Amino acid sequence: MSSQSLLEFQALTFERDDWPLFNGLSGTINAGEILQITGPNGCGKTTLLHILATIQPFNTGSLCWLGSDISLCRQQYLSAIAFIGHKPGLKLSLTPRENLQWLAQLQPLTRCTSAEALVRIGLAGFEDVPCHTLSAGQLRRAALATLCMTQASLWLLDEPLTALDVQGIADLEALLLAHAAQGGAVVLSSHQALINPVVRTLALDAMAEAEL
Repeated sequence: MSSQSLLEFQALTFERDDWPLFNGLSGTINAGEILQITGPNGCGKTTLLHILATIQPFNTGSLCWLGSDISLCRQQYLSAIAFIGHKPGLKLSLTPRENLQWLAQLQPLTRCTSAEALVRIGLAGFEDVPCHTLSAGQLRRAALATLCMTQASLWLLDEPLTALDVQGIADLEALLLAHAAQGGAVVLSSHQALINPVVRTLALDAMAEAEL
């Protein structure tokens, strides 16, 4: 397993309404790693993921990708990450297959076909039904199917276990482990502990400063 440093964040500070959500947060995410962000509601898990995905600006600190400040390699970084938010982010009028085909127009999703991805994520037989007819768990699976197809090396996932049943969680954990084994990296938030012991944990609860 590679130990190459992919993403580094140094002394990150984020304030909300003049109140520091976190302060002096530093760490490194290496190839082959899975990092789980934990903590109670409101502690900053989603905010940190949004910062890492460059969706949310931070107050002070720095982000570096492969040793370079992200401000100097933003396009390279964005092409190397896959972000899935707390909401599925699907067009409900489209089918799961159509959603994946639409997303493939925006980013390289060529590791496998949409049909293969949906089978792997547990949606065999639901590929061509409108997403508005699917359950919450099935919608989550449809969103996660992009991970089977993406060539991104860093996955940023906000509460990916939401609405998944036991089998769905097992399928996702297998997908995460396979990605890490191939030299990729995963950062995810979740209130639920993952089964695999190789997962590192970053706890944000009651945190003023942290480093990992």
